Amino acid sequence: MSERTIPALLRAAVDAAGDKPWLHTHEGELTYAQMQARVERAASGLRALGVERGDRVLTTPRNTSDYLLSWFALMEVGAVQVPVNPRSSEAEIAGFVQQVDPALVVTDPDLAPRVAATVRVVDVATLYDAVPDGRGPAALDETDVAVMIPTSGTTGRSKLVMQTHRAYVMAGEGFPWWMQLTADDCVMTSLPLFHINAPAYSTLGSIAARASLVLLPGFSASTFLDDARKFGATEFNSIGAMLEILVRQPPRADDADNPIRLCYTGPSPDRDHQLEIEERFGFEIVCGYALSESPYALIWRHGERPYGTLGSARQHPTLGHVNDARAVDDDGRVVAPGDTGELELRNPAIMRGYYEMPEETAAVIVDGWLKTGDLVRVNDDETYTFLGRKKEVIRRRGENLSPAEVEQVLERHPDVVEAAVIGVPSDLSEEDVKAFVVAADGRPLDPAALHAFAAEHLARYKVPRYFEVVVELPHTATDRLAKHKLSRERNAAEVDFELHSSLAAGPSERNPT
Repeated sequence: MSERTIPALLRAAVDAAGDKPWLHTHEGELTYAQMQARVERAASGLRALGVERGDRVLTTPRNTSDYLLSWFALMEVGAVQVPVNPRSSEAEIAGFVQQVDPALVVTDPDLAPRVAATVRVVDVATLYDAVPDGRGPAALDETDVAVMIPTSGTTGRSKLVMQTHRAYVMAGEGFPWWMQLTADDCVMTSLPLFHINAPAYSTLGSIAARASLVLLPGFSASTFLDDARKFGATEFNSIGAMLEILVRQPPRADDADNPIRLCYTGPSPDRDHQLEIEERFGFEIVCGYALSESPYALIWRHGERPYGTLGSARQHPTLGHVNDARAVDDDGRVVAPGDTGELELRNPAIMRGYYEMPEETAAVIVDGWLKTGDLVRVNDDETYTFLGRKKEVIRRRGENLSPAEVEQVLERHPDVVEAAVIGVPSDLSEEDVKAFVVAADGRPLDPAALHAFAAEHLARYKVPRYFEVVVELPHTATDRLAKHKLSRERNAAEVDFELHSSLAAGPSERNPT
């Protein structure tokens, strides 16, 4: 068995910290040794069902201990997990089943009716009824595919990221070092198990550090700090709007009276906002960036706080320099500090490719470099500032602008909880800018005041022409904005501020752009 496989990482932790409590949930706790015993039972149950090394097994993992340990059991057997969002529709699950032809579907009674009758299905809880067969882990190579991560849930073909044992283990080894976690820490996650963050960073990171893990069923801003107090959590990871939603909770006198000392998040808040969050809740924020295709990307270096950036290339605690980052222009030339380009990465944790999509794979992995599709600005200190998805950059009045920059400004307004900025068709040329905004609870949102606020903090060409107040914004399964679902058509609910300013001005003062 190769050194960097998930079963090897688990067994080393059990040997070192067997009696120590590891997993905490609202249902109870498990020590490292108890975890391994349950994994061996579930692995035996999988083998009894005919699952072998290399078999693809589709799972619908809710954030429960049974589902989490079933992943470990699949790794023990040498199978490949295909985790799909448990909120997927029957049609979406059918699409995944057709695409991957799984040997088995691991689910639960509530979700089983969504799975076609032609597929072999097992209730995740029954796996633990098996008697251990004593076979131990399958013979694995660290380059074997461990998980195929869906990057979208559709009724058609999804890009399935084929990620290796080595990538997951290196992420687990790296995370506690990047965050300066020790065996005394307690990592808490409410992020979904069907994504890469919770399994690779929080779960395997806690195991590599011999720390503890708190697994919450989901994120609830109103109970999050209470859960941290109950379990003694010292670190958590935030993605999407999670941290901002926590901030928008009504302030309490005991907000900072919690055991949390660290939060990992990205993209980065601006400096002032970050300091406000840290002062209110009493924890330190460390910013970084990664993606399913490579959990090794960027993070703040120890002892440095480059506000507003995603940090520098992540390295490994014992292997040293394993990761290179660069930004390139449209012609593939590496850009200099101060310039903007697409972020590319080169490291051993890059995916094997997209499952059965060789052309899509070849388009993003070129000469060993992963093209992330994200635009960054290169800074003098070897850090990178996130500007947005390359395909989302808006061209307006001869200038390129980053939707992420505009969103960050809008979300600083006290009446806004979340914003999404897109390019929309212009009557003249290029694009106009539209902002969809969600009001903070109980606050009336005045588009005119928000437009004026944006004008105070942004160059004129970056200020949205259109504003539309919405009840909520569409999100992906991992709580990232799903901007492709936002309409680019004109509608009566939006406010056009160029039209308003043009009507307010005399004919000689009107600016058609």
